[in-house]
Amino acid sequence: MRAPARRPRVRSAALAAASALLLGLAAAPTAGAAADGHHRPATLHELAREHGRYFGSAVDNPELTDTAYADLLGREFGTTTPGNGMKWYATEPQRGDFDFTAGDEIVDYARAHHLKVRGHTLLWHSQLPDWLTSGTWTAAELRAILRNHITQVVKHYRGKVFAWDVANEIMNEDGTYRENIFYTTLGPGYIADALRWARAADPTVKLYLNDYNVDGLGAKSDAYYALIKRLKADRVPIDGFGLQGHLALQYGFPAGVEENLRRFAGLGLDVAFTELDIRMILPADATKLAEQADWYGRITEACLAVRRCVGITLWGYSDRHSWIPAVFPEEGAALPWDEELRHKPAYDAIRSALSGG
Repeated sequence: MRAPARRPRVRSAALAAASALLLGLAAAPTAGAAADGHHRPATLHELAREHGRYFGSAVDNPELTDTAYADLLGREFGTTTPGNGMKWYATEPQRGDFDFTAGDEIVDYARAHHLKVRGHTLLWHSQLPDWLTSGTWTAAELRAILRNHITQVVKHYRGKVFAWDVANEIMNEDGTYRENIFYTTLGPGYIADALRWARAADPTVKLYLNDYNVDGLGAKSDAYYALIKRLKADRVPIDGFGLQGHLALQYGFPAGVEENLRRFAGLGLDVAFTELDIRMILPADATKLAEQADWYGRITEACLAVRRCVGITLWGYSDRHSWIPAVFPEEGAALPWDEELRHKPAYDAIRSALSGG
């Protein structure tokens, strides 16, 4: 159980660190072992590993050409997720014509830096190739297409990824099924089928459902809880639930995060924060950065408090390559490193939580 005074201390420290950052006094990125043999600080992944967790960051292929960024990713983290390289448009750009170039590049990078890889994602309503979305498919045709896609991609990466986001963002905010191409043609049974096909293609990989706005208690996470309970009762293979964690200060911290993690863990699942970032309305200031840091600390603490919470993945670790400004104009500064790869107060809050305060 957390000490009652812990969060105020983290927030106070975060406010001081935020002020220092804005004055240009932020700490430099964590370095490797010093040439004189002095001990280097433990990385976030090393601290997480002491709790039996991983700490990772997503990466997109163009970012690997940013040497400083790629080197820091390889030093600080224990896992990575390809931001786009394993999505359908990249892996099957033409029907039956598979291209694993982008995903393989990230797998090779990860192997060279001793990182494990989360596979993302086999089935999603977005970033589908034109041949699929523009086609008119019977249920039998689309079922065969979906089965072949999942089978080929999972087989290719068998032994190279430790988990798959099998189905991504399949629910609406009110807990109804999203009417994507698969749901409207095949009905809700496509979800169980996808999980079964993924298991047949790789008997050992962890299979996840993954979504945003499910971090706390609410209609959307309730719907996933009910769905997964039914899947388990029907003996459908499912190992984990991914809470993306795309949060925004202006909407408030999600309610019941730890309780939510516990109820999914109670179904016999692993849970993980899979795409964590915490954005704010720009410009950033000391108060916003302190609140952001507090939230990062609270998410980390919630994961540590639940035994089946296996790890945390940032959706990119630095504001230098964040997806947010392009999608949410006037928002950003969402990650624990700034654009110059310097630590922000959020980094210190994560570190503090992993170190026990």
